[in-house]
Amino acid sequence: MENMLRVGVITSPHGIKGEVKVFPTTDDAKRFKELKEVILDTGKEHIPMEIEHVKFFKNMVILKFKGYDNINEIEKYKSRDLLITREQAVDLAPDEYFITDLIGLAVVSDQGVELGTLKDVLETGANDVYVVAMKDGKELMLPAIGDCILNVDLEQMRMEVHVLEGLMDL
Repeated sequence: MENMLRVGVITSPHGIKGEVKVFPTTDDAKRFKELKEVILDTGKEHIPMEIEHVKFFKNMVILKFKGYDNINEIEKYKSRDLLITREQAVDLAPDEYFITDLIGLAVVSDQGVELGTLKDVLETGANDVYVVAMKDGKELMLPAIGDCILNVDLEQMRMEVHVLEGLMDL
């Protein structure tokens, strides 16, 4: 499991006073209000960034980092990820997982057949959909519901599933 979790991506500067627009990759953008610090992934290093203030605009988060007071200091970080540590993350409910922990899990049917590897999670609103890259090159879409997802074992990197009738035919 990775120790860092991505919570957003800097999309552009906002104004000329060092603010940035951030596309949130967390399911609840309001969590930025609770954060005092994020980690900027420059591609070469991780830089702790103290959050001075947070605003919201449409589907974006506007952040101001302490010590970055003009557009020239901050615009070089466009398209860079903002991370938090697991300790900063929200507590998960039972049977709730971070997407980054699910990607790469071996997916095995309740019949013991190895189906493939979980490669993506689609957030649809009603329930998530797990995208499995199957061994034959096809994709299997599994709804993340109790009838389908029987067990997730992060230590064993394995997910046991029940494939509902007709899902393999899609």
